[in-house]
Amino acid sequence: MQFKHALTAAAALSLGLSATTFAQEKTFKLLTWADYAPAAVVEQFEKESGYKVEVTLSNNEEMISKLRATGGAGFDLAQPSQDRITGPQKEFGIYKAFDLSKLKTEQFIPSMLEATKKNTMLDGKVYGLPHIWGTEGLVVNTKLTKMSDYPDLCRADVKGKVSMRLKRPTLISFAFAMGKDPFALYNDPKAYTALMEEVGKQLIACKPNVKFYWDNKDQLLNGMRTSEIVAAQMWDTGGWKLNGEISDIQYIAPKSGATGWIDTFALPAKGKNDAAAYAWINFNMRPEIAAKVAASAGNFTGSKGADELTTGKLKEQFKASFPEAAIKNIKWYPAVPAGLEEIEGRILDRVKAAN
Repeated sequence: MQFKHALTAAAALSLGLSATTFAQEKTFKLLTWADYAPAAVVEQFEKESGYKVEVTLSNNEEMISKLRATGGAGFDLAQPSQDRITGPQKEFGIYKAFDLSKLKTEQFIPSMLEATKKNTMLDGKVYGLPHIWGTEGLVVNTKLTKMSDYPDLCRADVKGKVSMRLKRPTLISFAFAMGKDPFALYNDPKAYTALMEEVGKQLIACKPNVKFYWDNKDQLLNGMRTSEIVAAQMWDTGGWKLNGEISDIQYIAPKSGATGWIDTFALPAKGKNDAAAYAWINFNMRPEIAAKVAASAGNFTGSKGADELTTGKLKEQFKASFPEAAIKNIKWYPAVPAGLEEIEGRILDRVKAAN
């Protein structure tokens, strides 16, 4: 009798473990940003796939901290920015490489996919794929002036009427406008320092044109609204917001290329449900789904053709700002090697202190 009870108990335990394992396999744990997984999209994915989605909202710093603390466990998919992948991977080993054969890569914008693969590659393996992206370029009141590239902010006719940031994106943007490629010098500190010195001199010469160096969005947007400034270095969605209020204000991708950031898809090293992660990525890259995510996030995605399905004013603004050539010319931020921010900081301090 005891033997029979032991068999019954063992069978019950086995069934319990099987049920638990099945439940785990049907659960998909996503670590992402606010608005990147809207409720309607999650609901549709659950209905189509049979997976139950658990969403945890986070940001770059918290994502890395959570994954580092667990050795890459606790989540099946994370969404760090592309410049936050290779560094943490080298140091902490918190991600696993993608099996590209499990992805519908034809759904991605080709240039964006290639750029992200390049910027998240280690030892020939890809650790990141593009999802949400945005850029920084020029926002111009076209009724009051015309501009096509960053050096136009320094023209004599707009003295005291422009704004920019005293941050590294300004150094990078002006370097590209000078015909240089600062990213190509990331691993050559001496050459990079020389280039930043050159950019710093240009920014010091440009200083009389700057009404204020912006450090918060309200200050900048109000400056454009009131025509206190006629042009600024600004992010795309800020420019489109202003365009919705004042049609003469437009976001322009500079001739030398807008600078771009990409929030990616990345597989945590100890994620338990890769199948669900691949299914979520392929689902999100479908143009009709990507258009819904773009509407929620306020930025566009790496899905090929999704912009055509975006409706209303945002679609018009995107097409006006980003013809295909402008998208191909975006300068995507790679990971920043140690020591570069210190070099940039010295240059920015010098610009700030200049009379």
